[in-house]
Amino acid sequence: MNRLPGWIILLTLLGSTCTWAGCLDNTQLTGINLAGAEFNSKNLPGVFTKDYTYPPSQELAFVAAQGANIIRLPFRWERLQPRLGMAFDAAELKRLQTTIQQAQLEDLCVLLDAHNYAKYYGDPITSPAHQDAFVHLWVELATQLGNPEYVALGLMNEPAHIPLADWAALAKRTLTELRAAGLTHMVMVGGGGWNGLHSWFSEKDGISNATAFAGLKDPLQRSVIEVHQYADQYYSGMAQDCYPPAHFDQPFERIGQWAQDNGLKLFLGEFGMAATEPCLQTLEHFLQLMRGNEWKGWTYWAGGSWWGDYPFALNGDLLNPSPQWAPLKAGFYRGGDQSPPLPPKDASH
Repeated sequence: MNRLPGWIILLTLLGSTCTWAGCLDNTQLTGINLAGAEFNSKNLPGVFTKDYTYPPSQELAFVAAQGANIIRLPFRWERLQPRLGMAFDAAELKRLQTTIQQAQLEDLCVLLDAHNYAKYYGDPITSPAHQDAFVHLWVELATQLGNPEYVALGLMNEPAHIPLADWAALAKRTLTELRAAGLTHMVMVGGGGWNGLHSWFSEKDGISNATAFAGLKDPLQRSVIEVHQYADQYYSGMAQDCYPPAHFDQPFERIGQWAQDNGLKLFLGEFGMAATEPCLQTLEHFLQLMRGNEWKGWTYWAGGSWWGDYPFALNGDLLNPSPQWAPLKAGFYRGGDQSPPLPPKDASH
């Protein structure tokens, strides 16, 4: 494939910035994950409406009505591309496109999230063939979807099944290839491992996320570092206990300073808590900790109609809303340059 000289590509990209005026240009992106398309990963590709689902238009309308301006949309690579490096499944691509179109009607940005943990049909994406296919996935998907004003690309959810150094190299390569192809979408680059905010500076095999991603460069300055953070004892998102609010002051402050030092923005792609009073206090404090300019925003985990009795889930019931809705609605960004209108910080936190 013939490529244009790099300087021509860069000038073209920079010249296209005037087309970005859209949802993603909000000072902050605040919303929720709408899960379902990644469900039943043991049955791949699986059967639509039996093994997995996409959010219907009424669910998107409800989320927008609460004040959100973005959804994070997890999907499975294998469902979109059942054979490595081959054509997309037409029906699955249409589901993605339809969800994006319906979200845009509600003025909701969509953060596409490849929810694969750095695996494809259970195999770690460590081989050259897997990595070439991964880069191709995002270049081809971004090309077919277009719409960089409303669609952001979340490269990989919690890439725990590939060495951190290898993931950092693959993520940077993917970003480079997207820009070389003339694609201007916002790119959310998650850290390696389980992508925990609390462990951003922890070394494994002699490297940490802080070191690996300090040099992340984007000619468009349209890339954001995505992290995740749960509040239970082991930060797993699998338990209903929560550390007290002040427990998280130092980790948030430290990563915020790191982002400022490296000229980067942060996005908390996943955080969720049970509806107990201690956890709701911690949830509110999380939102307060993300009021600084180093934060591009956040998406709570999670909404969606297939959760059943999952304790972190947000429902769509106006008469009996999930208790987590109240602090989230107070924290949703409402436009302008001001910080989100959160209640004053309680000294007891």
